[in-house]
Amino acid sequence: MGFRSITGLLTVVLQNHNRLSVVAAKAANTSAFVIPSAAGAGATANSESIRTFSVSAGSSYNESMQGYPSDPDYPGTAVERMMNARERVRTLAMEKKFVGSSWDDIRRDILWAGGMKDLPNSIPGQGYTGHSFNDYNHVDLTCLLDQMSDNENDGKVKGIAIGNRLGDGIRVASLVELGPGGSWSTCAIGCNKEPPRDVAHLQFNARIAFKLVWIPNDNFDQFVLVDDDGKLLATGKPTPGGLPAARERMMNFEIVKGSKYAVEAVKLAQKEQVE
Repeated sequence: MGFRSITGLLTVVLQNHNRLSVVAAKAANTSAFVIPSAAGAGATANSESIRTFSVSAGSSYNESMQGYPSDPDYPGTAVERMMNARERVRTLAMEKKFVGSSWDDIRRDILWAGGMKDLPNSIPGQGYTGHSFNDYNHVDLTCLLDQMSDNENDGKVKGIAIGNRLGDGIRVASLVELGPGGSWSTCAIGCNKEPPRDVAHLQFNARIAFKLVWIPNDNFDQFVLVDDDGKLLATGKPTPGGLPAARERMMNFEIVKGSKYAVEAVKLAQKEQVE
């Protein structure tokens, strides 16, 4: 499965010396992009040319001519990888991959979009991803820089074990072709705060590429994927049967309730009631 072109998406090409790196695509809510030019002839090995470009209302990133794009507010974010993950989600949504298929197939597509392998038989802590998007909590797809993978929870994230060592699992389960860094389905507990106080934002100092939220309709049988700002990326409706337990789906909405991440799910539930 490869990247597909998406009409209306803007691809930004960042030049890092002689390396071209295709990153980031964003649809109509893009506020502004600046494509950095190559460093001038007089630039030294220690000099940096920093340019800022915005990828959505409220999120802007810096691009250093000596490195990968970076996020000044959450510097642990693997920005290129995150934007590529969102592009994959949009592509799959346009191809209707999230509708009318079994949950197992949809979940595998979600993992692939986020740059993760489906490893249901691995040992927990050593790459196991059978829990990813299968419970109420492990629903944040986080793209983080390699040097952040071994960060531990020092107690800032409430409800999560002290330590919470994930580095080895991240390295095993991450698909390298998505871009620099790694991916993991981090715990969403605490995301209803502003700013979010969950594993992605506190332990890894990173934004999420996307979050899965089950829609609070009668059966909690549909979901949305939203980005770090709560903007809608995709909607999904698996075929009946084989979904995560109803209690897990209900609890999933409860932990985002009242936050920016719940807005799109509530909208769809209300729309369904009217229809």
